[in-house]
Amino acid sequence: METLEPIQQTLGEIDKRIPDALRAAFGLEKRASCSSEDAIASFFALYLEPPHHRERRERDGEEPRALRMNWASCYAPRHNEDAHFGHDEAGVVGVADGVGGYRKKGVDAGAFSRGLMTSAFLQVLATESGTPVCPYTLLERAYEETVASAAKGGSTAVILSLAGTALKWAFIGDSAFAVFRDGRLVHRSQRQQRRFNCPFQLKATGKGERVNKADVGQMAVRHGDVVVLGTDGLFDNMFDAELEVVVRMGMALGFSPKNMADVVAGIAYEISTSKTRDSPYSADSRRLQGDQRRGGKPDDITVVVAFIVSLYS
Repeated sequence: METLEPIQQTLGEIDKRIPDALRAAFGLEKRASCSSEDAIASFFALYLEPPHHRERRERDGEEPRALRMNWASCYAPRHNEDAHFGHDEAGVVGVADGVGGYRKKGVDAGAFSRGLMTSAFLQVLATESGTPVCPYTLLERAYEETVASAAKGGSTAVILSLAGTALKWAFIGDSAFAVFRDGRLVHRSQRQQRRFNCPFQLKATGKGERVNKADVGQMAVRHGDVVVLGTDGLFDNMFDAELEVVVRMGMALGFSPKNMADVVAGIAYEISTSKTRDSPYSADSRRLQGDQRRGGKPDDITVVVAFIVSLYS
């Protein structure tokens, strides 16, 4: 599993990676050296420019022999209840979000999410190289092992795997993912929840949703696609259109997966601390509860960014 410094320890470095153009576009607090007019002008120039890191989808008429994931992550902990993993060779990534309500019961609300992701990672390690990974089966086995370990609490989860040209998934709750092609959103998972801010969850007691309630599916992907995976700390704070803007600019600037994960997490973090800026969380609260809520949702934020890359003979 990737060892990451909490973003709180490196916010200064993350802050420097957020382009002034994105700060202006998102209405974030600008640096003293940032001119809003110049930043907005450069934003639109980059937004309209084809991403320079794109390669031809075919090389000399050849079809790609295979696809692989180049992935990286950024974790901005608040209660330290998120967990994630990834395996390059197997082409598998996953995130999980411990149910915070267990804190009130004196339970480590991150224990179940960490158990799920650790179990899933160890199972991938034990899989014979080249064997396709089924996200649903992986989630099911990870759940069974985590319950057997006597870990308390509950968790949402999403696991993605790349098999050939198929991106497969299994998820439960409001941890989510989005797929971008040529900088445009082409697929977005739909969260599962019983009511506002009460997502489906796997529980240690077995009283939550069963794994068979997981949303399972697949889609064809191709070279150049970008996959963004995250807990609700990301998707409760950034609208899909905003995430699309960051992905497009990141592609235009030639970001690596790590650069993009850092910038996405950094922006989501800033929005989460705002008392006035609109967010998916506050918009849903107004729509579903009839209140006047504004601002972001302070929470753990996990972001995994995977570039889909071709392998040629």
